[in-house]
Amino acid sequence: MKNQKIAMKLISRENIESIFKNDPGLPLHIVEKAFEKRARNRVLLPDKISQVFNEVTQERINCMPATLLDEEVCGVKWVSVFPPNSEKQLLNVTGVILLSSLKTGYPLAMIDGTYITAVRTAAVGAIAVKYLSRKESTTIGFIGAGEQARMHFKIIRQVRPIKECYVASRREATESGFIAQMQDEYPDVKFVPCNSNYRKAAEKADIIVTAVSCQQPLLKAQYVKPGATYIHVGGWEDEYAVAQMADKIVCDEWESVKHRSQTLSRMYYDGLLTDGDVYADIGEIISGKKAGRENDDEFIYFNSVGLAFIDMMFAHEIYKFSQDNALGTCYCIQG
Repeated sequence: MKNQKIAMKLISRENIESIFKNDPGLPLHIVEKAFEKRARNRVLLPDKISQVFNEVTQERINCMPATLLDEEVCGVKWVSVFPPNSEKQLLNVTGVILLSSLKTGYPLAMIDGTYITAVRTAAVGAIAVKYLSRKESTTIGFIGAGEQARMHFKIIRQVRPIKECYVASRREATESGFIAQMQDEYPDVKFVPCNSNYRKAAEKADIIVTAVSCQQPLLKAQYVKPGATYIHVGGWEDEYAVAQMADKIVCDEWESVKHRSQTLSRMYYDGLLTDGDVYADIGEIISGKKAGRENDDEFIYFNSVGLAFIDMMFAHEIYKFSQDNALGTCYCIQG
């Protein structure tokens, strides 16, 4: 038994990018599949452990475990969120995923979690757009212009016919960098720099996305037009009045959101939001238990906190593909 061989796959960001490049719709499929499994109680989701090292900046490292019963895998994502990193020209979200077999308990793979987190977060936002936004939504506005904003644009464009994109960031260079990259990839879209004017980014948008590393209420209620859909990506990004004016508040999973430090969480702790104020989890809408958008005038607020079972579904699909296509690097960790 001492010399028994245990092999483990190392799967890099480049490997993952190649998979999604060949199948751009795969992230959306994975997210819907994960929510469907959750709805059928085929997922185990222990509480996330979050070690917060700075309450003001919310620098933290999260330990996020989950099990997929049908796929017979268990995993954990170890992910760091350091918002001040953006000021140092460093990534503010980095992580790895460890995936193990439920048949033997053996580790199967160590997978880059930084890119998976970016794709998963944007794909969840895009699924929310699919079910909550007006189908004819053609204008999108971004507050924040980093990797998450770019990823959201790319995946949302798969579900809505975006023709005009407004972008506002704290730094002009970030806005121009976003536009330069996106304009090359999407020449049929009009990209409009807003020169750090958040109102300009939001007021004409059918879909608003806040993807920022700071902890400030940048989005104001007065910036939001009737019928818009708001995709809240990170922590504290909007004033309370934005949620208070929403016709529907939808979360990826409210029970996970309510104990965090996002806008809705703060409102809950301050006694300004109750369980009854949250209309639905997105899984209830995907499964048909509740309606999504019911008219063109509704303002719908979507908040995601990030759920480990979706990360594990990504990890499992990527690992399965790597096994079938000899992708990644195999290491023998014993024997």
